Order: sequence, then structure tokens, then C-alpha cells
Amino acid sequence: MSRLKDIVVAALGKDVKPDDTLSPASVISLFIPREQFAEATKALKNEYALLAAEWATDETSFSRGFGIYACFRKEMEYLIVRTSAPVDDPTFPSLTKKFAAAFRFERQIQSLMGVTAIGNPDSRPWIKHEDWPADAWPLRKSFDASKPLPRVPGEYQWIRVKGEGIYEIPVGPVHAGIIEPGHFRFQAMGEDVINLEEKLGYVHKGIEKRFESLSWHEASRLAGRVSGDSTVAHSLAYCRAVEALTGSPVPDRAMWLRALFLERERIANHLGDLGAICNDVAFAFLLYQFSRLREIVLRANLKLFGHRLLMDRVVPGGVAANIDAAGIQAIHQELDWLAREFERLVLIYDENSSVEDRVRDTGVLKPEQARDLCVVGYVARASGLNLDCRIHQPFPPYDRISVNVPVLVSGDVHARAWVRVEEVRESMRIIREVLNTLPEGGIMNPLSDPGPDRAGFAAVEGWRGETLYWVQSGPKGEINRCMVRDPSSLNWLGLEQCIHGNIVPDFPVCNKSFNQSYSGHDL
Repeated sequence: MSRLKDIVVAALGKDVKPDDTLSPASVISLFIPREQFAEATKALKNEYALLAAEWATDETSFSRGFGIYACFRKEMEYLIVRTSAPVDDPTFPSLTKKFAAAFRFERQIQSLMGVTAIGNPDSRPWIKHEDWPADAWPLRKSFDASKPLPRVPGEYQWIRVKGEGIYEIPVGPVHAGIIEPGHFRFQAMGEDVINLEEKLGYVHKGIEKRFESLSWHEASRLAGRVSGDSTVAHSLAYCRAVEALTGSPVPDRAMWLRALFLERERIANHLGDLGAICNDVAFAFLLYQFSRLREIVLRANLKLFGHRLLMDRVVPGGVAANIDAAGIQAIHQELDWLAREFERLVLIYDENSSVEDRVRDTGVLKPEQARDLCVVGYVARASGLNLDCRIHQPFPPYDRISVNVPVLVSGDVHARAWVRVEEVRESMRIIREVLNTLPEGGIMNPLSDPGPDRAGFAAVEGWRGETLYWVQSGPKGEINRCMVRDPSSLNWLGLEQCIHGNIVPDFPVCNKSFNQSYSGHDL
């Protein structure tokens, strides 16, 4: 039984049609008339469902015009609501009145697909920059990606706060460090931040368009490069979506190895983030120490699995790296040492009063804000939302592993750091359980050929949070569309809100406590 499905059916009645093109069967897909698209979401909002993603597809090769999709989640359930728009009227009702997270999804749909959400209060482009031609829509099938775009004059219209004593501070898009480009525009009075607006899209690479020119196997390599620090999460989500679409089974040993890779990626990135948060409050000692631990984990990855970041280790049908008894013993020994060193550093962090003064009650994202913005991952868990795909949508082998999810309610920089601390501890325990349970057998099965006009969906709890992939096959079984939703697509919204009431010098540590991906967002 699906509670979310029942809600939509009760609200719209016989107008709701089942969509049997989606796999796996645990994720329900419904087709509804375009004029009732927003009505369905109103009912879901009243049930406290969260908006996970919203996207559009060019389905002209199926003689259907444009498909518009919205994915919702609540606890163990995911529901995809689908409608269509004709080519001569590419519009649909906006969801922004009920879900604040929809307003950037819909701006992106307009920018890249040329399908307009009627009622969205912000018509400015998103991802697509203002010097692109207005009628250039890269995700349409008619768009020729091999030709350079002509440049046109244009200027982005920033939101501005007006009043005596208010001034603007532009930060970026080029930063002093080696991070990716992103523009942050502050309005401040004295040191107090009145408003923050982000402008991203500077590392747009046409990834979703590129998927359409690749084979199903080749595309797994591209998925692993959507956001380099989340290569396991993205490649795993892609592979699971394709395996669902094609009905391809994965060897049991490969599923456990995938969990091993995912948890090692989680540990490495959380260690790096904890050091970076400390560095932004001028406690460089812990930056060096946490970075040292991270480096040792990455070197072990290279020695055992052939790549520091575990890139291309997860592939359609299984994994491309195995482990023997000596490797298992080496990881156990590594975890013994890592646990001791980690706890020493956590104690230093927790007892340092100068660090505490900077991270507690700084950058607070309240639980009600977190829910309204539908944030995910450690950002959500630090603000009272118990969200984790490993327990709420458990994919193998997490359906056989107990996962303890840390949830705090203060929503400040410290909470986001401490959730990471608890997740490092939990990931070390999970890795031990994986190694002690690792079954024998093969690590790869062949991928079945996909049929035409089928779709596959997968959700994976990466280290940043819920990572979603939705793939659709074309008339000849090729990739017609690959929708990628990195956690950053939602969590960047939270950064804009948490800075209110803080001073300008607090922004770097707030930003670092979120540590969202520019590349994973810009696609």
C-alpha cells in the first residue's frame, strides 16, 4: 500500500492514471492531467510530504511533447507525479505556492528545457546565464550541442534591499581559495547580514545533455564525475536506476562492496569537512590533523581498490574492484587506528572554547525552515529532520544492516559538524559489519538490454545526503533522459536562509558547514 498514492487518488479521483513505465515497483508513478498538477501537490503538502525533485523531459520522439515530473518523499515512500505539455504550449502549473524548493527547479526547467511554470514568481534564468540567447534550450532534442552558442548582451537582476545604511558586498564568483566558482551577493547594515542571494551556474558543463550521447555503460563513468567528491554516491545512484530499468540483478558480494565504498567515501569527506570548519574559525591545528586522517584513508583506497576517490569502482551490474582476506584485515587494522586518532581530535574540538564560541548559535537553520526548503543529508539531520535513504529507502545491503542516524535540533554550525562526527563513528561500525558479513561469489553480472520508453529511479544516501537519478530509455533503448539531483540542489537554499541575523565574518564558516557542491548543482 502507498499512502502518498492514496492521497493523490483521493484528491483527484478517476483523473489519476497509473504509470507502469517506472521501475522499481516500490516507487509509484502516477499520470495526472496538466491542469491538476498543482492540485496533486497541494494534497501531498497537507500530508507533510517533501519535494525531492522536479524536472522535465523532451518526449517528442514518442510523439508526446514534454513530460513534467515531480518526485515526493515521506518516510519509506517515494512517489513520482507525471503530466505532459504539448509542444505548442510548453507550460504547466507551478508548485511554488506549496513547495519553496520548486522555484529553482522550475527556473532550471525553463532555462534548459524551455518549459514554463505558470505562477512561479521568479522568471530569471537559473544555471543558464544572461548572455545566452533566450531561445537556447540545451535539453531539447532539437538543440545542437556541437555548435557554440552566440553571445548576447544581458545583465542579471539581483534582488536588492534598500534603506539608509544598507550596502552590498559581492563575493565571487572567483574565490581566494581553490573552490569552484559561485557568486554570493550580500546586503548588510554594518556587520549584520540583511539578505544573501546566490548566483550559480558557472560550472555548468552540459552533463545531462551529454548523457544522451553515451551508452548505458559509458554513462556510469560520467555519473561518477558529476561531483568528484561524491563519485561513489553518484555512480551508485546511476547504476541502481539503470539496473532497475533493465531488471538486471547484482551479485550479493557486489552490493556489500558498494556499501563499503560508500561508507569510506563518507568517512573521508566528513574528515575533510571537520578540518575545514575548524580552519574557518582560525583553529588550523585541527585542519592539519583531520586532513592527515583523510589522506591516510585515501591512500588506503588507492592501495586496496586502485583509486584514491574510488572513481569507476561502481559499474552497471556490480563493481570493478574486489577485496581479499589480507585487504579485509588491513581495513580492520586501519579502523582500529583511525578510531583512536579520531576520538582524540574530537575531544580537542569539543573542549576548545574559542571554537565553541564561533560555531554554536551560528548559522541556525530552524527545523521548520529545513522542512519548508526540503533540505537533505547532514543539513537536514542537524535541523531535526530524520532523513536517511539507508533506513527510509533501504537499498541492498542496507536492508540487512542496522543504521543509527544522528539527529540534532539546534541547526547551527556545531550541529552540522557534530552530525558529521557521529556519522564517521557510525560508518566505521558499518564497515566492520560489512567486512564481517561479506559473502563469497562474483562481483559483476551482465546488464540486460533496456526496452523502449522505460524509466528507472534510484535514491542513494551519499555523504552529502540523498542523491537521486531518474533515467528514461528512448525508442531504440538508448538514453533519452538522465535526470540528476545532487543534494546541493536543495541545500544551497538553506545556506541563504541560515545567514540571516549573523555577521558577515560568519559566512565562511556557515558556508563550510554546508559545503555544497557547485559542480553537482550546476550540471
